[in-house]
Amino acid sequence: MYELLGICLFLAALILLNACASLAAAVIWRLAAPLVGSFSARARADLLFMLRLAAPALAAITVVAFLIPAYLSYEPRATSERVSMKLASLAFLSAASVAFAVWRTIRSWRATAGLLKQWLATAAPIQLPGINIPAFRIAHSFPIIAVVGTFRPQLFIADNVLTALNADELAAAISHECGHLTARDNLKRTLLCICRDSLLLVPFGRAVDAAWAENTESAADEFAARQSPAMALNLASALVQIAKMVPVGVRAEVPLGAYLVGAEQTQGVKSRIRRLIEISSDRSAVTDSDRLVRLLPAAAFLALALGAAIAATNTKVLLGVHSIVEQAVHVLS
Repeated sequence: MYELLGICLFLAALILLNACASLAAAVIWRLAAPLVGSFSARARADLLFMLRLAAPALAAITVVAFLIPAYLSYEPRATSERVSMKLASLAFLSAASVAFAVWRTIRSWRATAGLLKQWLATAAPIQLPGINIPAFRIAHSFPIIAVVGTFRPQLFIADNVLTALNADELAAAISHECGHLTARDNLKRTLLCICRDSLLLVPFGRAVDAAWAENTESAADEFAARQSPAMALNLASALVQIAKMVPVGVRAEVPLGAYLVGAEQTQGVKSRIRRLIEISSDRSAVTDSDRLVRLLPAAAFLALALGAAIAATNTKVLLGVHSIVEQAVHVLS
């Protein structure tokens, strides 16, 4: 019973802490969004990424650094406490949540790998200036221009895109994709997929996920626009051309890929075009002066992890945690 009770407590704590932390992250972003509107899109995307990962990370740190040591140190092995139906149900939901997250990640990876295999079967290698990863042209009805792959990224461009864009527009579109490569957005997208809340169990992080996706596209636009006003206008023109080619009701089909257009609604593309036009007329509209701000979430997270490691060695802290665990078991009994 000692081992079963401990496992159920750990799993129940994991899902409850993740739910609370996810809700806190969503509330923090809702409050902070108006305050960071003047930041670069890359800074906003980094803030969102750290907020989104903070929820499962904090839950895991709390369980590993506090709950497990407190239980192992102060819970008698001959405990008379039993696993109640409430506690067992929470533990089951937590285990199902973790299993679903793993299954969803594997499904996304397999779907991406399957499409890559299908594309590469008929793809033709091409040489493009400004890109240092393998590039291919493919025949596809969707106006694909996307970087696909987490650790070995490849660039795919549909024949209809190569035909529709002129040399300057194509260069701007490629520069946008280089922005995703520089920021390692596909790796971040994979991590978010792993940590994403399961089904409707903990749905609070979805708004943060959507905001992150929107800001990563804007950040890649700014990466390209930062080079010159002409690049900003050429990218805006490329967005217009490609958006017109997207079939009605069809969206990007690769789960773990960074598309130029296809993963957002029409309104999102329009706002990106307006932003690019603004940047082309005012070079001060996009800067990288908030780099320090982008580092603050990571620094805060490291400080919190270090503080947790130090606190976890404190006997009084572990005794307090064990007292909370005892009360939780009583409530759930």
